[in-house]
Amino acid sequence: MKKASGRKDSSLASQPRISVFFASPSKKRAAPSTESHIDLTLSDEEPPAKKPKTVAAPGADQWRFTSSQSAPSESRNSREEASRNRRREEFKRVLLGDNNIFLRTPDEEARSEEVEEDVHQEAQEDDEDSADSDQAFKQLTDLFSHKSSKGKGKSKAASSSKLKTTHVSKAKNKVEDIGPSGQPYTPSEKQILQLIKENPGTVLMVEVGYKFYFHEDSAKIASKELGIIAYPRRNLLTASIPVHRRDVHLKKLLSQGHKVGVVEQTETAALKKVSDTRNTLFERKLAHLYTATTYVDELDSVDDLDKHAAPPLVCLTETSRHANDVGDRVSVGMISISPNTGDVVWDEFDDSLMRTELETRLVHTRPAELLLPDKGLSKTTEKVLKHFTEAALGERKIRTERFGGIMSYTDAFQFVSDFYADKTKLEGTDVNPTKLLAVVTDFPQQVVIVLAHAIKYLSAFRIADAFLGARFFTKFTNKSHMLLNGNTLTNLEIFRNETDYGSKGSLMWILDRTATKFGARLLKSWIARPLTNRRILQDRVDAVEEIISSSSKELVALRQVMKKLPDLAKGLCRIQYGKCTPQELAVILPAFDRIACVFDDYEGDADNAFKSKLLNEILQALPKLKAPVRELLNTISLKNAAQGKKELLWTNTAQHPALEELHLFIRTVEVELEEELKSIRKILKKPSLQWTSVPGSEYLVEVKKSENRTVPDDWEIASRTKYLTRYLTPRVRKKVEERARYKEALTAEANNAFASFLDQVAQNHYSMMRDAVNKLAAADCLLSFAHVALQEGYVRPEFTEEDTLEIVQGRHPMVEALRSDPFVPNSVEIGGNAPRSTIITGPNMGGKSSAVRMIALIAIMAQVGSYVPAESVKLGILDSILTRMGASDELARGRSTFMVEMSETSDILQTATKRSLVILDELGRGTSTADGMSIADAVLQHLVQDVQCKTLFITHYPLVAVDLEKRFPEDVRNLHMGYTTETRVNGTRDVTFLYRLMPGIAVESFGVECARLAGIPEEILQNASRRSESCQTVFENRSKRNKARKCAQLIDQCLSGQAERSATTEELRLMIDSV
Repeated sequence: MKKASGRKDSSLASQPRISVFFASPSKKRAAPSTESHIDLTLSDEEPPAKKPKTVAAPGADQWRFTSSQSAPSESRNSREEASRNRRREEFKRVLLGDNNIFLRTPDEEARSEEVEEDVHQEAQEDDEDSADSDQAFKQLTDLFSHKSSKGKGKSKAASSSKLKTTHVSKAKNKVEDIGPSGQPYTPSEKQILQLIKENPGTVLMVEVGYKFYFHEDSAKIASKELGIIAYPRRNLLTASIPVHRRDVHLKKLLSQGHKVGVVEQTETAALKKVSDTRNTLFERKLAHLYTATTYVDELDSVDDLDKHAAPPLVCLTETSRHANDVGDRVSVGMISISPNTGDVVWDEFDDSLMRTELETRLVHTRPAELLLPDKGLSKTTEKVLKHFTEAALGERKIRTERFGGIMSYTDAFQFVSDFYADKTKLEGTDVNPTKLLAVVTDFPQQVVIVLAHAIKYLSAFRIADAFLGARFFTKFTNKSHMLLNGNTLTNLEIFRNETDYGSKGSLMWILDRTATKFGARLLKSWIARPLTNRRILQDRVDAVEEIISSSSKELVALRQVMKKLPDLAKGLCRIQYGKCTPQELAVILPAFDRIACVFDDYEGDADNAFKSKLLNEILQALPKLKAPVRELLNTISLKNAAQGKKELLWTNTAQHPALEELHLFIRTVEVELEEELKSIRKILKKPSLQWTSVPGSEYLVEVKKSENRTVPDDWEIASRTKYLTRYLTPRVRKKVEERARYKEALTAEANNAFASFLDQVAQNHYSMMRDAVNKLAAADCLLSFAHVALQEGYVRPEFTEEDTLEIVQGRHPMVEALRSDPFVPNSVEIGGNAPRSTIITGPNMGGKSSAVRMIALIAIMAQVGSYVPAESVKLGILDSILTRMGASDELARGRSTFMVEMSETSDILQTATKRSLVILDELGRGTSTADGMSIADAVLQHLVQDVQCKTLFITHYPLVAVDLEKRFPEDVRNLHMGYTTETRVNGTRDVTFLYRLMPGIAVESFGVECARLAGIPEEILQNASRRSESCQTVFENRSKRNKARKCAQLIDQCLSGQAERSATTEELRLMIDSV
């Protein structure tokens, strides 16, 4: 505003100065009144009593009325003065805002609203003479308001109006929530608290910038499990990890049994910048939810160390078998699923009070997570499950997830039916919903119930599609194989040794020569379930023999292809769940192509290529992959897939017009940027100028300071150094932002197209590919058995219809592999022409347990389909192998050592059949000698007389051995581990163990000599020897007296005729023989 000259000084008397608006308020302020006002009309010639120090600001004169603004008339002065006073009050309120220390009464608040209305009215009624002043005053209020001045395309008047409306709404807002720090919660903190409220019991990892943050309870857990610092940050306890370490820490949390949720930003910066919510907080949602079983790791993960198993989820329910049972005998429904591999196993079984069947299944499956009902499980079952989860070995902890009420069978069947009948998922696929429902209909009721709960649970993790391959479901037990119970797996060291619980020294370690992970998993299943179907077993052994003897090029090619295959089962699951990456797809599809082409050179009849039926089935299944896999390979570019370029993945761009259109938009913007570069070259007069890119910024203009070039004022400085400055022009900024929006839209469209492609592969080709993987796994196991069979001293077992087990010069497979010195072989015959039960005695450390373990392991290897370490083996098919060995307590379950021993024996007596192999090691040693001998005698007599199974009975009770052999001479025989003794001059004896099974019994156990090897002091041993001889003499004399007394009683009964003569006479004969 220009100053006008020639006006009188008195005209300034009625005009206020701008400095007055910044005067500090008095400490005590009277209630506002409309009748008295502060005098703001002092002229320069009439200074106040105390003149405040003022500093002249440049341009301050523009706020002073000049002579060009003629004084209004007397009638208008009063109205203008009242208007200014009201405006000044409004300005003071806007300037001070929420920091005003003067509290208003309700009357003052109402008066303030009236003032605001009057201000609006007065502003409209002011005449044109004061319009310039009003506009300048509004600019001043905008200047001191705390609003952003970055809005574009809005008038200043509109901005002023918005300021007033915002303030009014602020005055009416409720008081903000105050956090523990004494500060109000920020919008970000409120967002975090809402996420925590929506996801109880979940460790949340919230992505913000280049870090993942844990808050509150999640921060405490992360601090404990990950070893990171949790610290208070404003109102929330916080811990953080870098983004690139997400998977490392995520797996650590999952291994400790936690459920982890990953919260990600759902909006991108470029698209949000042009959206209606650009001034609000970025929206964040729970993007991923994981547990140890539902986390499907990457195909080439280095953390996938156990190739024999993928962590399964096991869901259980139970019902009482009888109405009057209170958890004693129950019926259990179970389903086990490994989302990483898609393997589903189901079962329904009856269990006794000791829950041995449940324990057996838990030992076999080794679940990483249990899905259980809140109510409905008996106390005994809960105790078993608690003991199992707490006794889990290794670094992993077993997670237990609970669900609410158990569905009824009707509701569960309807739920499962709806899942499989989903037309949007199954339409046009190779999955037949009718066949799936037929499979489900055949399931027992409890299995349908647990299946429904498992589907419902996995649906929350978006991996319930693992249940779509219902035809690949397997039953845990069936008539074609036996089930090795938990005790047998442990005692015979089938999967791990009992020293350090590693795989070395186990039967799995001996037999596993597989080249693939899916083959190793199938081999574990084969070993845990030896075959009982003679025809299937014969086919498997025939295949192994043909692989050994055949010189087929096809088998050589198959063996070479298997060595380089990824985990195709996991890859198919990742495709099915939509988690597969382009890089993984570039590995999986070529692998299937190599498999499909492995038999291309074969020109003969595929049905008769091999003598083995199993090998012919493999030869027929693999070539079927060729056409569909080639079709998929022609659809994508493997080169771009290997580089992770989803937007350039497709060979036929016409199938995805949206992607092509976005590519065109991006290219158009880039051409415009090149044209803009030509204009910038002219402006800077630098023809060689090129765009410069730095991390986070592109299309920058770099100007060296030494060049002294003139740069337009509207160019923004992006960055600068000592020697140069980088600029971003307004036009380039708009183009770059436009390009970024197109790129983000392209990324989203490419993700959708890739997800659609994965869904198409899963729906149309999953069953065929999964069938091929299963055939490959079987081939891998057969090749592994062939590798074992080529070892020296391994022979093919002979299977017979006779109920016999004959081993000639058999060797313990693990001991032989672990020790450098040769293993002493042993021969044994059980059944057939020999007695069915064998009692083995011998000195401590003599090799009794190793001998019986050797027999059981050779039987298992034979019925798995492997060659065995012996000169020859002939056996009839066994339907079970049951063992009771060692001594251990289970204090957590309230069971002593002897109670555990008796419980295991009870289970054997209930389970054993005529075609079972039973091994009992030192039964009855956990109690007194008299009780122990009685129990051992009674149990063995029951097995010999009633069950008539093959029995290996180890004992240190020679009297029991002798008595049973005399009573059942055709069914029981005594063997002992050979040894020799030599007495030294000092009276001590040296015992030499021969480790050979020999006829007869060992009359001594040589416990004192074993104690000498353990390092017990000699003085104690000498005392023990004397005491042992004394006890043995007393025992033998007492036994003779008791037998003589018994003989006298029997003679008296015979003479008096009190009992049946024939029975009494036979008993008397046996008693005399024993004497």
